[in-house]
Amino acid sequence: MNAASFWQSLPSMINPVLLKLGPISLHWYSLMYAAAIATAYGLARRRLKRDPSLFSPEAFEAVIPWIILGLVVGARAGYVLFYDFSYFRAHPWEIILPFRWEGGFVFTGIRGLSYHGGLIGGLLAAVIFCRRKKLDAWRLADVLAEATPFGYTFGRLGNFLNGELYGRATSVPWGMVFPDDPSGLRRHPSQLYEALLEGVVLGLFLRWLARRPRPRGTILAAYVAGYGTVRFILEWFREPDVQLGFVLGPFTMGQVLCLLMAAGGLGAVLAINSKN
Repeated sequence: MNAASFWQSLPSMINPVLLKLGPISLHWYSLMYAAAIATAYGLARRRLKRDPSLFSPEAFEAVIPWIILGLVVGARAGYVLFYDFSYFRAHPWEIILPFRWEGGFVFTGIRGLSYHGGLIGGLLAAVIFCRRKKLDAWRLADVLAEATPFGYTFGRLGNFLNGELYGRATSVPWGMVFPDDPSGLRRHPSQLYEALLEGVVLGLFLRWLARRPRPRGTILAAYVAGYGTVRFILEWFREPDVQLGFVLGPFTMGQVLCLLMAAGGLGAVLAINSKN
Protein backbone atom coordinates (compact mmCIF):
# COMPACT_ATOMS: atom_id res chain seq x y z
CA MET A 1 0.00 0.00 0.00
CA ASN A 2 1.49 3.35 -1.03
CA ALA A 3 1.35 6.50 1.13
CA ALA A 4 -1.65 7.98 -0.70
CA SER A 5 -3.72 4.81 -0.34
CA PHE A 6 -2.76 4.50 3.32
CA TRP A 7 -3.85 8.07 4.03
CA GLN A 8 -7.14 7.73 2.15
CA SER A 9 -8.06 4.52 3.98
CA LEU A 10 -6.78 5.60 7.40
CA PRO A 11 -10.27 6.10 8.94
CA SER A 12 -11.17 2.46 8.27
CA MET A 13 -8.14 1.37 10.32
CA ILE A 14 -9.33 3.22 13.43
CA ASN A 15 -11.69 1.50 15.85
CA PRO A 16 -13.91 4.20 17.40
CA VAL A 17 -14.32 2.02 20.50
CA LEU A 18 -11.31 2.28 22.77
CA LEU A 19 -12.51 -0.20 25.38
CA LYS A 20 -15.49 -2.53 25.67
CA LEU A 21 -16.68 -4.02 28.98
CA GLY A 22 -19.76 -6.16 28.47
CA PRO A 23 -22.58 -3.97 27.14
CA ILE A 24 -20.68 -0.75 27.93
CA SER A 25 -18.29 0.80 25.41
CA LEU A 26 -15.79 3.60 25.91
CA HIS A 27 -15.44 5.56 22.67
CA TRP A 28 -12.48 7.65 21.65
CA TYR A 29 -14.88 10.59 21.37
CA SER A 30 -15.69 10.41 25.09
CA LEU A 31 -11.99 10.37 25.93
CA MET A 32 -11.31 13.32 23.64
CA TYR A 33 -14.20 15.27 25.19
CA ALA A 34 -12.61 14.74 28.62
CA ALA A 35 -9.22 15.79 27.21
CA ALA A 36 -10.78 18.95 25.78
CA ILE A 37 -12.18 19.97 29.16
CA ALA A 38 -8.89 19.13 30.94
CA THR A 39 -6.84 21.14 28.42
CA ALA A 40 -9.04 24.23 28.62
CA TYR A 41 -9.06 24.00 32.41
CA GLY A 42 -5.28 23.65 32.61
CA LEU A 43 -4.59 26.59 30.31
CA ALA A 44 -7.06 28.84 32.13
CA ARG A 45 -5.62 27.83 35.51
CA ARG A 46 -2.13 28.63 34.25
CA ARG A 47 -3.31 32.05 33.04
CA LEU A 48 -4.80 32.88 36.42
CA LYS A 49 -1.64 31.73 38.17
CA ARG A 50 0.32 34.27 36.13
CA ASP A 51 -2.24 37.03 36.73
CA PRO A 52 -4.58 36.28 39.68
CA SER A 53 -6.00 39.82 39.48
CA LEU A 54 -8.09 38.73 36.48
CA PHE A 55 -10.22 36.36 38.56
CA SER A 56 -9.81 34.70 41.93
CA PRO A 57 -8.17 31.25 41.50
CA GLU A 58 -10.28 29.95 44.40
CA ALA A 59 -13.49 31.16 42.76
CA PHE A 60 -12.32 29.64 39.48
CA GLU A 61 -12.01 26.22 41.10
CA ALA A 62 -15.52 26.59 42.51
CA VAL A 63 -17.15 27.62 39.23
CA ILE A 64 -15.61 24.89 37.04
CA PRO A 65 -18.03 22.06 38.04
CA TRP A 66 -20.98 24.35 37.24
CA ILE A 67 -19.52 25.27 33.86
CA ILE A 68 -18.93 21.60 33.00
CA LEU A 69 -22.51 20.80 33.95
CA GLY A 70 -23.75 23.71 31.83
CA LEU A 71 -21.61 22.56 28.90
CA VAL A 72 -22.91 18.99 28.95
CA VAL A 73 -26.57 19.89 29.48
CA GLY A 74 -26.40 22.71 26.94
CA ALA A 75 -24.60 20.60 24.33
CA ARG A 76 -27.19 17.85 24.60
CA ALA A 77 -30.15 20.23 24.64
CA GLY A 78 -28.71 22.13 21.69
CA TYR A 79 -28.39 18.98 19.62
CA VAL A 80 -31.95 17.95 20.45
CA LEU A 81 -33.40 21.38 19.61
CA PHE A 82 -31.21 22.44 16.67
CA TYR A 83 -30.39 19.20 14.89
CA ASP A 84 -32.90 16.40 15.52
CA PHE A 85 -35.96 17.77 17.28
CA SER A 86 -38.50 15.69 15.36
CA TYR A 87 -36.77 12.43 16.33
CA PHE A 88 -36.42 13.24 20.01
CA ARG A 89 -39.96 14.54 20.18
CA ALA A 90 -41.03 10.99 19.27
CA HIS A 91 -38.36 9.35 21.52
CA PRO A 92 -37.98 11.75 24.46
CA TRP A 93 -36.43 9.14 26.77
CA GLU A 94 -33.39 8.93 24.49
CA ILE A 95 -32.50 12.52 25.35
CA ILE A 96 -31.11 11.43 28.72
CA LEU A 97 -31.09 7.60 28.66
CA PRO A 98 -28.29 5.75 26.81
CA PHE A 99 -30.62 2.96 25.65
CA ARG A 100 -32.86 2.21 22.68
CA TRP A 101 -35.71 -0.31 22.72
CA GLU A 102 -35.42 -2.92 19.96
CA GLY A 103 -37.26 -5.94 21.37
CA GLY A 104 -35.18 -5.26 24.48
CA PHE A 105 -32.91 -2.55 25.80
CA VAL A 106 -29.89 -1.86 23.56
CA PHE A 107 -27.08 0.28 24.96
CA THR A 108 -26.31 3.12 22.54
CA GLY A 109 -24.61 5.69 24.72
CA ILE A 110 -25.64 9.33 24.61
CA ARG A 111 -24.39 10.54 21.25
CA GLY A 112 -25.20 13.87 19.70
CA LEU A 113 -23.81 17.09 21.18
CA SER A 114 -24.06 20.61 19.83
CA TYR A 115 -21.18 23.06 20.14
CA HIS A 116 -23.51 26.05 20.11
CA GLY A 117 -25.72 24.55 22.81
CA GLY A 118 -22.66 23.78 24.92
CA LEU A 119 -21.39 27.36 24.56
CA ILE A 120 -24.73 28.79 25.65
CA GLY A 121 -25.05 26.37 28.55
CA GLY A 122 -21.50 26.97 29.80
CA LEU A 123 -21.86 30.75 29.62
CA LEU A 124 -25.21 30.72 31.40
CA ALA A 125 -23.80 28.56 34.20
CA ALA A 126 -20.82 30.91 34.62
CA VAL A 127 -23.01 34.04 34.64
CA ILE A 128 -25.42 32.60 37.21
CA PHE A 129 -22.54 31.54 39.48
CA CYS A 130 -20.79 34.91 39.22
CA ARG A 131 -23.95 36.86 39.91
CA ARG A 132 -24.69 34.81 43.00
CA LYS A 133 -21.12 35.26 44.27
CA LYS A 134 -20.84 38.88 43.07
CA LEU A 135 -17.86 38.11 40.84
CA ASP A 136 -16.77 39.59 37.49
CA ALA A 137 -18.24 37.24 34.88
CA TRP A 138 -16.65 39.18 32.01
CA ARG A 139 -13.12 38.57 33.25
CA LEU A 140 -13.87 34.89 33.79
CA ALA A 141 -15.32 34.65 30.27
CA ASP A 142 -12.22 36.30 28.80
CA VAL A 143 -9.90 33.80 30.51
CA LEU A 144 -12.00 30.82 29.39
CA ALA A 145 -12.36 32.15 25.83
CA GLU A 146 -8.58 32.35 25.51
CA ALA A 147 -8.16 28.74 26.68
CA THR A 148 -11.14 27.08 25.00
CA PRO A 149 -9.95 26.70 21.36
CA PHE A 150 -6.97 24.53 22.31
CA GLY A 151 -9.28 22.19 24.22
CA TYR A 152 -11.74 22.22 21.37
CA THR A 153 -9.05 20.76 19.11
CA PHE A 154 -9.44 17.47 20.96
CA GLY A 155 -13.20 17.45 20.34
CA ARG A 156 -12.68 17.56 16.59
CA LEU A 157 -10.00 14.89 16.78
CA GLY A 158 -12.60 12.83 18.62
CA ASN A 159 -15.02 13.32 15.72
CA PHE A 160 -12.30 12.10 13.35
CA LEU A 161 -11.50 9.03 15.45
CA ASN A 162 -15.21 8.29 15.65
CA GLY A 163 -15.50 8.46 11.85
CA GLU A 164 -18.30 11.06 12.07
CA LEU A 165 -19.01 14.56 10.80
CA TYR A 166 -16.84 13.98 7.75
CA GLY A 167 -16.68 16.38 4.84
CA ARG A 168 -18.27 16.62 1.45
CA ALA A 169 -17.20 14.47 -1.49
CA THR A 170 -14.00 15.66 -3.12
CA SER A 171 -11.32 14.74 -5.64
CA VAL A 172 -8.43 16.36 -3.74
CA PRO A 173 -5.57 13.91 -3.09
CA TRP A 174 -5.77 14.32 0.71
CA GLY A 175 -9.43 13.23 0.76
CA MET A 176 -10.35 10.18 2.85
CA VAL A 177 -12.83 7.32 2.68
CA PHE A 178 -14.83 6.96 5.90
CA PRO A 179 -16.15 3.50 6.81
CA ASP A 180 -19.64 4.69 7.84
CA ASP A 181 -20.16 6.54 4.56
CA PRO A 182 -22.39 4.32 2.39
CA SER A 183 -21.30 6.12 -0.79
CA GLY A 184 -17.68 5.03 -0.43
CA LEU A 185 -16.57 8.34 -1.91
CA ARG A 186 -13.41 10.20 -0.99
CA ARG A 187 -14.30 13.08 1.34
CA HIS A 188 -12.72 16.13 2.95
CA PRO A 189 -11.36 15.27 6.42
CA SER A 190 -13.18 18.37 7.66
CA GLN A 191 -12.76 17.34 11.30
CA LEU A 192 -9.00 17.84 10.88
CA TYR A 193 -9.53 21.20 9.17
CA GLU A 194 -11.62 22.29 12.15
CA ALA A 195 -9.16 20.96 14.72
CA LEU A 196 -6.42 23.05 13.09
CA LEU A 197 -8.26 26.29 12.32
CA GLU A 198 -10.96 26.49 15.01
CA GLY A 199 -8.56 25.08 17.58
CA VAL A 200 -4.89 25.84 17.06
CA VAL A 201 -5.03 28.92 14.79
CA LEU A 202 -7.89 30.65 16.63
CA GLY A 203 -6.29 29.75 19.96
CA LEU A 204 -2.95 31.29 18.98
CA PHE A 205 -4.71 34.44 17.76
CA LEU A 206 -6.59 34.87 21.04
CA ARG A 207 -3.43 34.27 23.07
CA TRP A 208 -1.72 36.99 21.05
CA LEU A 209 -4.69 39.31 21.59
CA ALA A 210 -4.63 38.68 25.35
CA ARG A 211 -0.94 39.56 25.70
CA ARG A 212 -1.92 43.20 26.26
CA PRO A 213 -4.56 44.45 28.71
CA ARG A 214 -7.93 44.69 26.97
CA PRO A 215 -11.34 46.04 28.02
CA ARG A 216 -13.50 43.48 29.82
CA GLY A 217 -15.27 41.15 27.39
CA THR A 218 -12.93 41.79 24.45
CA ILE A 219 -11.42 38.29 24.32
CA LEU A 220 -14.83 36.64 24.65
CA ALA A 221 -16.27 38.80 21.86
CA ALA A 222 -13.25 38.11 19.64
CA TYR A 223 -13.60 34.37 20.29
CA VAL A 224 -17.30 34.39 19.37
CA ALA A 225 -16.67 36.42 16.20
CA GLY A 226 -13.58 34.40 15.23
CA TYR A 227 -15.08 30.98 15.81
CA GLY A 228 -18.30 31.91 14.03
CA THR A 229 -16.39 33.18 10.99
CA VAL A 230 -13.95 30.26 10.74
CA ARG A 231 -16.59 27.58 11.18
CA PHE A 232 -18.95 29.27 8.73
CA ILE A 233 -16.21 28.97 6.09
CA LEU A 234 -15.32 25.38 7.02
CA GLU A 235 -18.96 24.28 6.87
CA TRP A 236 -18.65 24.53 3.06
CA PHE A 237 -16.36 21.49 3.28
CA ARG A 238 -18.46 19.58 5.81
CA GLU A 239 -21.27 17.20 4.87
CA PRO A 240 -24.63 18.58 6.09
CA ASP A 241 -26.36 16.60 8.83
CA VAL A 242 -28.31 13.85 7.08
CA GLN A 243 -31.51 14.49 9.05
CA LEU A 244 -31.45 18.22 8.20
CA GLY A 245 -29.57 18.84 4.98
CA PHE A 246 -29.61 22.51 4.01
CA VAL A 247 -31.94 24.61 6.13
CA LEU A 248 -31.75 28.06 4.52
CA GLY A 249 -30.93 28.09 0.82
CA PRO A 250 -27.34 26.79 0.47
CA PHE A 251 -26.64 27.12 4.20
CA THR A 252 -26.49 24.38 6.82
CA MET A 253 -27.78 24.71 10.38
CA GLY A 254 -24.19 25.13 11.55
CA GLN A 255 -23.69 28.04 9.14
CA VAL A 256 -26.89 29.77 10.24
CA LEU A 257 -25.85 29.53 13.89
CA CYS A 258 -22.31 30.65 13.07
CA LEU A 259 -23.54 33.67 11.12
CA LEU A 260 -25.43 34.76 14.24
CA MET A 261 -22.28 34.15 16.31
CA ALA A 262 -20.01 36.11 13.97
CA ALA A 263 -22.42 39.05 13.76
CA GLY A 264 -23.00 39.12 17.51
CA GLY A 265 -19.30 38.79 18.33
CA LEU A 266 -18.26 41.50 15.86
CA GLY A 267 -20.97 43.81 17.16
CA ALA A 268 -19.76 43.22 20.72
CA VAL A 269 -16.12 43.93 19.77
CA LEU A 270 -17.15 47.24 18.18
CA ALA A 271 -19.39 48.19 21.10
CA ILE A 272 -16.71 47.40 23.71
CA ASN A 273 -14.02 49.37 21.90
CA SER A 274 -16.30 52.34 21.22
CA LYS A 275 -16.58 52.87 24.99
CA ASN A 276 -12.83 52.87 25.54
